[in-house]
Amino acid sequence: MTPLRLERREPARNRQRFYTIAVTRTLFDGWALVREWGRIGQPGTVRETWFETESAASEAGAKVRQRKEKRCYRAANCQQSKKY
Repeated sequence: MTPLRLERREPARNRQRFYTIAVTRTLFDGWALVREWGRIGQPGTVRETWFETESAASEAGAKVRQRKEKRCYRAANCQQSKKY
């Protein structure tokens, strides 16, 4: 599945942040929502949240995306995933 990359740029405040959301299958036959965030151009913090089903992980990803878009994050890539 294609990861979704969101960015928030505020040059006046020197804020350049990114947030990446992806849903992947785990080695233990489950699903994980993988999130990475940080300053653009720097390594980010990564967090995994495990789910029983793909739909539960996708729903959680959609909620994260909505929260980030309320905080002025916008999609950085032209292709957006259909999962979110």
